[in-house]
Amino acid sequence: MPRAFGLAHLRSRSPHPDIIEYLERIQATLDPYGGRFVIHTAELEVVEGSWPGSVVLIEFPGREEARAWYESPAYQEILRLRTDHIEGDLILVEGVGPGYDPTERARKLRAADPEGYAGDPEGRAGAAAPAAPGAPVS
Repeated sequence: MPRAFGLAHLRSRSPHPDIIEYLERIQATLDPYGGRFVIHTAELEVVEGSWPGSVVLIEFPGREEARAWYESPAYQEILRLRTDHIEGDLILVEGVGPGYDPTERARKLRAADPEGYAGDPEGRAGAAAPAAPGAPVS
């Protein structure tokens, strides 16, 4: 079974004692579900696009454990300590297994939609060619 992750993109934050309390209490909510922090930082390097804020990544043994943690009374009890003072998003996502091969994914995508993945990287198969500069538009 692939591991699962809780990925939080935390943007604006307002310093508040509730955040310290949240940090002091969160690990006890994770322990019964095998959750552990993998990334917990305000320092990151953006190499593509923009990413205002910070990122938190919590690993779980599987999706069921991740969902059970989030819905647990213990976590729900402290959730507002964070959400009242930090704007952000949280997703739960399943990871890939140890033998994951992206070329297999590419093969399945091509097989499912051979026309859409037939070598047209812009997705314009069948579209009219752009008009030459200065040409009348019909």
